[in-house]
Amino acid sequence: MYDWTQWQDHVTEFENRYKEIDNGDGTITHEAVEGEVLQQGTPQSATNFNHMEDGISNAGELAALLAIETIHMQQRAADEAGETLLLTLTNNQQYPFNNSVQTVALKTERNHLDYTVTAEVLEYSGGCVGDIEVSEKLVNGFKIAHTGSATEVKLKVFVKGGFY
Repeated sequence: MYDWTQWQDHVTEFENRYKEIDNGDGTITHEAVEGEVLQQGTPQSATNFNHMEDGISNAGELAALLAIETIHMQQRAADEAGETLLLTLTNNQQYPFNNSVQTVALKTERNHLDYTVTAEVLEYSGGCVGDIEVSEKLVNGFKIAHTGSATEVKLKVFVKGGFY
């Protein structure tokens, strides 16, 4: 925790009043004639200035850490947002054969393959759905199929992650 320094101006009875002293070598020295000190100022010292520098440095480090955390939170939010697709898988072969595999293009290309694809069956006809299988994931798409005997399966597909 930073201990804040309350800086005080040095206030005197006479401001900018000096006495000239002849040094005897052709030079003079000005000596302040303050009069009564009305308010003692905070010393301008290395200790006080270095304390201030430490505080500024610590504040800069904290700001950098907060900026990094903000970026990470934005990345997590982008990964969570994902995209939703509506698909219809069709199969015109007799069970146990199935040609329902469909290539799906992603609206937003991913940065890596660590994304999840989940599917919700909305409706189906012409037999059983079986399992929904996702394969051949790429950064710009994947393949999806069902393993059952159904001739048509309508899916709501959720794609999440893969950005960071």
